[in-house]
Formats: sequence, structure tokens, C-alpha cells
Amino acid sequence: MHFQAEESEVPMATTACFIIVSRNDIPIYETELGSAAKREDAAQLHQFVLHAALDVVQDLAWTTSAMFLKAIDRFNDLVVSVYVTAGHTRFMLLHDSRSDDGIKSFFQEVHELYIKTLLNPLYLPGSRITSSHFDTKVRGLGRKYL
Repeated sequence: MHFQAEESEVPMATTACFIIVSRNDIPIYETELGSAAKREDAAQLHQFVLHAALDVVQDLAWTTSAMFLKAIDRFNDLVVSVYVTAGHTRFMLLHDSRSDDGIKSFFQEVHELYIKTLLNPLYLPGSRITSSHFDTKVRGLGRKYL
């Protein structure tokens, strides 16, 4: 008998760019997720759109107690969704998918990974996350939920 691994039922977004921004507005982790062809100009555009959305996040974060801020900004057919931790670290996802539940689950599981990273005595809070384990896990969560 031959068993084949099942792919996730949730379709992968064609475009997704994910960044973690520290409370001091310093990007500490970033990755391109998705099945779209990786182009340098697209990556720069994604970073620009996410950076521009930081002002909107700053205003919204103080008006709500919710961690998941859903779609806070748009650029063409791309949407910026944000999750703000209790320590005001922002998880920002630029995407073209419409599954709020999948995005919320993605953010919650990445938050757990981030907390585990913070608990590592060798990690200096606010510094860049360079762990290949963290990167692999985030990409796996992207495939699972986005």
C-alpha cells in the first residue's frame, strides 16, 4: 500500500510577505511566502507597503485591545493584516488571500514561536531573528494557513 502526504486544504496565497517589527520600529524578521515568482522589485514594493502601513498600525494599536487587527491597509489587490503582541511587537502580513481565520491562526502560531525565541537565553530581545529553525517553522505555517 502506498500513502501520499496530503497537502493542506487551505490554498496558498499567490503573494505573501511577512515581517516582524520590534517595538522600536526595527524589522527583526522578514520572509517572502507564497507561490508567486520571487522578483527583487516585488520584494522591495512589499517592504515599502508594509513600512507605510506602520503608521496606521501605530494609531490603531492604542484604540483597541484586540491583538489581531485584520486588514488595516490595502495596496492594489494586496491587503496588510497585523497582529500586535502585548509587548507591542508587530507581526505584519502583506497578502492577497481572504481567509481571516487562516491568517489569525498563522499569527497565533508564529506568536508562540516568537515567545519561544524570546525565552532562549542566547537571543537578545529586539535583535534580528536569524534562526533557520524559526524560518523553517514560519514558512511551514505559511504553507499550512495562507
